[in-house]
Amino acid sequence: MSSQRLFAAVLPPAPAVEELARAVAPLHDVPGAVNLRWTARAGWHYTLAFLGSVDEEVLPDLYSRMERAAHRTEPFPLRVHGGGRFDGRALWAGAAGGLDTMRLLAERTDAAARRAGVSMEEHRRYIPHLTLARSRDHADLTPFTEALAGFEGMHWEAWELSLVRSHLPVDGVPGEQPRYEVVRAWPLGR
Repeated sequence: MSSQRLFAAVLPPAPAVEELARAVAPLHDVPGAVNLRWTARAGWHYTLAFLGSVDEEVLPDLYSRMERAAHRTEPFPLRVHGGGRFDGRALWAGAAGGLDTMRLLAERTDAAARRAGVSMEEHRRYIPHLTLARSRDHADLTPFTEALAGFEGMHWEAWELSLVRSHLPVDGVPGEQPRYEVVRAWPLGR
């Protein structure tokens, strides 16, 4: 039986990605930046729920449950806002706008996956974030978060829930990035 590595996400529109890319570009010159693994802008997204490896037999039920979660959630305003970090492991850009609705959508996608039979990780409080870089050795990310602190991205409307397939990078290939493919997407609201 084959499986797919999946997550539910909100994808920022191209203009918001370009704007963030311009803000992130100078961070590559900050001391210590060469030790970080920077994510490719093609993969920038706000993960709502990480589903992990999902058996294909579960997919039809998962699709219908994700569609219901999307239809029960109204579109909401969003923008990339500031930055933060998870310990010394990950640097991220935050979000502002309809965060209560975004958290609700995250809860609904998590519940939809569980009801479809996906074995989900332990439920944690949802923190909206878009991963920009990762560190193998608990780097001091303070200069990077300080540089992003004042970033206020353009306003946009989150109007779609995406189910994304993750293709892991090939081991041993320097600079190899994961690739992401939208498997299905559903409009928010009715």
